[in-house]
Amino acid sequence: MNYPVKIKICGMKDPENIRETGLLNIDYMGFIFYKGSKRCVAELSASDIELPDRIQRIGVFVNASAVTIKNKIRTYGLHGVQLHGTESPQLCEEIKASGVLVIKAFGIDNNFDWKILNKYTEVTDYFLFDTKSDQHGGTGKTFDWAILQNYTMQKPYFLSGGLGPDNINNALLTTDKRLYAIDLNSKFESEPGLKKTELLKQVVKTIKNEQISS
Repeated sequence: MNYPVKIKICGMKDPENIRETGLLNIDYMGFIFYKGSKRCVAELSASDIELPDRIQRIGVFVNASAVTIKNKIRTYGLHGVQLHGTESPQLCEEIKASGVLVIKAFGIDNNFDWKILNKYTEVTDYFLFDTKSDQHGGTGKTFDWAILQNYTMQKPYFLSGGLGPDNINNALLTTDKRLYAIDLNSKFESEPGLKKTELLKQVVKTIKNEQISS
């Protein structure tokens, strides 16, 4: 890969862990507001997720109402949202019109109908391709990246699903310039929502093509 790829760390919920991870050279940090997730931020305050200006705060939602999403955007100062359910193009358009980034996530498998994306092209900023599951992400499992050869649109995307130290280099071998960002989550945890910052530090340096200090 001879072009820069962004890094998103998702599923953060511990204030001190958030602060430590925020010291890394990353671009986005994701906070899950879906109560069905083990990584739900629950009762965190806005001050708990304060980050350096270079890191954008992304709220992750699953089939939440526009009112709920907009309320969280205001309360937590979110720069963008990641929609992981069956949200309509109309909802995406409404949220995008409020002035934040909209990332629409899709679970991918061999039977995925790529035509679904047509309705979302104009009302989102990015797609996110994750492993198809009933959990709405966070499975720790990868999908067959060869399936992405069926993706014919030009909209840039986040790659998610089971990315870890053992396969991150393979992901970076892609020549697909539509790959905008790598989404890291469960493979870097000691428990759900608690990231191993030293392990993340090494992988972030690998992705950013920096020299890892011994």
